[in-house]
Amino acid sequence: MSKRKTVVFDATGEKPGRLATKIATVLMGKHKATYEPHVDGGDKVVVENSAGIVLTGKKIDQKLFRHHSMHPGGLKEIPLKKVLKENPEEVVRHAVIKMLPKNKLRAGRLNRLTFKTK
Repeated sequence: MSKRKTVVFDATGEKPGRLATKIATVLMGKHKATYEPHVDGGDKVVVENSAGIVLTGKKIDQKLFRHHSMHPGGLKEIPLKKVLKENPEEVVRHAVIKMLPKNKLRAGRLNRLTFKTK
């Protein structure tokens, strides 16, 4: 396995989904000729200026982040506008999590995703 490189993405003016596909590809190592699905050979990713992402349409007002505690009445819904204001990195991280395959390598790949604000 080759040494991991660091790839920097600038989120200014990018849509979260488009950015997440590029990030997920690098984290999985699909951009390399030595890609193997069962080997975690991806690179490190640094995302800069995640507050500068652009949302199209009415997503800023209509989209909700949902999670459930598995207890009765445990559905939590947080509007995207609130998440974007308090923690814009979480919007990008959530999109990347949904783009990565749901397997044992996912946690290690997410550990290589970091955010940097200027």
